[in-house]
Amino acid sequence: MTPDERIIRDYSWQGEDDPARLDAATVIFRPGRLSAHGISRTHDYALSWALETGDHWITRSLAVSVHGQGWSRWLELGRTPAGVWTSRSGISGATSLPPPGITSATDLSDALDCDLGLCPMTNTMPIRRLNLLSPAASGQEPELTVAWVDVPSLRVFPSRQRYGRSGAAAHAVHFSSEDGFTAELATDEHGVVTGYPGLARLLP
Repeated sequence: MTPDERIIRDYSWQGEDDPARLDAATVIFRPGRLSAHGISRTHDYALSWALETGDHWITRSLAVSVHGQGWSRWLELGRTPAGVWTSRSGISGATSLPPPGITSATDLSDALDCDLGLCPMTNTMPIRRLNLLSPAASGQEPELTVAWVDVPSLRVFPSRQRYGRSGAAAHAVHFSSEDGFTAELATDEHGVVTGYPGLARLLP
């Protein structure tokens, strides 16, 4: 791609853990970065989000809003070039959910990426930055800290994850998290997850 070139792709997924959950996203790829916006609908809530990265696929901002029966909340999550994460949030209505945003005890100083809960799209950034689409990718699986956004509470936690190239199929990625969960993720040529066992699959 030339510095000014861009590629636009539309995606739709259906939940495997919850077949009633439908997700959709439009992603704009530029050299070393992306921007995207998407929606998610379930029986319990509707969610919308917008994501922008800087160079090297590093998160710059994520805005999320979610609406349920009689309640709503929103989150604006940002990362400065110096690596400082900030959040603004708000709530309306009453629920038993914890408050949204970064808590005072949360340490995201090592995080380069955000990860929106239940959203297949936000695995793309580490996959691209680690060059896992290349057959020459390193066999190592470095541990990454990401800013994980719980859905639907929109509370932000640090999550430690590992990504590595998988030999299962072309564009396959091995994923694991600190809670012991592992999965073989299928992706397309842009690093967007098309198959996430137990979570979501791409619709035709």
